[in-house]
Amino acid sequence: MHEVAGVHAIPGGHLVPGVNPAPDTLAVWDLRGDPDSDDPVERGAYLARLGNCVACHTEDPESRTGFMAGGKEIESPFGTFYGTNITPHPDDGIGGWTEADLRRSLREGRGPDGTHYYPSFPYTAFTGMTDGDIADLYAFLQAIPPVARENRPHDLSFLAGIRTGVAAWKALNFREWSFEPDPAQDEVWNRGAYLSQAVAHCAECHSPRTRTGAVVEDLRYAGATEGADGNRVPNITPDETGVAGWTERHMSRYLQFGMTPDGDFAGGSMAEVINEGTSFLTDDDLRALARYILSLEPIRNEIN
Repeated sequence: MHEVAGVHAIPGGHLVPGVNPAPDTLAVWDLRGDPDSDDPVERGAYLARLGNCVACHTEDPESRTGFMAGGKEIESPFGTFYGTNITPHPDDGIGGWTEADLRRSLREGRGPDGTHYYPSFPYTAFTGMTDGDIADLYAFLQAIPPVARENRPHDLSFLAGIRTGVAAWKALNFREWSFEPDPAQDEVWNRGAYLSQAVAHCAECHSPRTRTGAVVEDLRYAGATEGADGNRVPNITPDETGVAGWTERHMSRYLQFGMTPDGDFAGGSMAEVINEGTSFLTDDDLRALARYILSLEPIRNEIN
């Protein structure tokens, strides 16, 4: 059983640690956040939804227990990774982290002690997040209920389990970058580009990988035959093998409700991404993501 600290609702809608033991409440699960709020916790809650933090760092979101307390299985060709506890628990979570520690994890893929993180944590995309967004996310993560749950060790193949090899992987495949708006594009497109490339890290799932686990650069967004849940990940470029024919409204509705233009519904890991992430986004951000994704160069890549 998870041990969860009590929480109190406060004006603005977010939660802070309380003094009485209590189970997880619907309040924390239903937080939408607000990107335009004056409250950094509200803005951070929104970023956590946008960045898919809940789905990856909660073992079973449908159970409505253990919010962000880790344990989620993430399958890969290298073995099974487990999402970590990112609640502010002082021993099992990130309660002892500073804002600089979180920034380092997102920008450099390193822990407070310098440990290199496996790229199953998509710091290759998060590195492009702005300082302001990282500060807001930190404020939110320090305000959610702390959960006492130890992190489960990854179950990896022998070679993949050698942590020092991650430093070599990063030297070959990882570069820090920052988002630069394209002056030739409008504000909506640039917002969508930033969200897709950095916070929402769409290409991290919707791209094939090399044998060493790096994204195949010339096939970004073109889908993969095996995703994190073992299922195929669709091509989302506007090619006939992807989402050609989709309008911005089609894409926005898909990200909000999971419904495709032909009436089918998202399944597998994408259903979870929508249920715990993109369904919480504002109409403006849904439109921005749709506009950017549909502007991508069409790439022919049949995913059967």
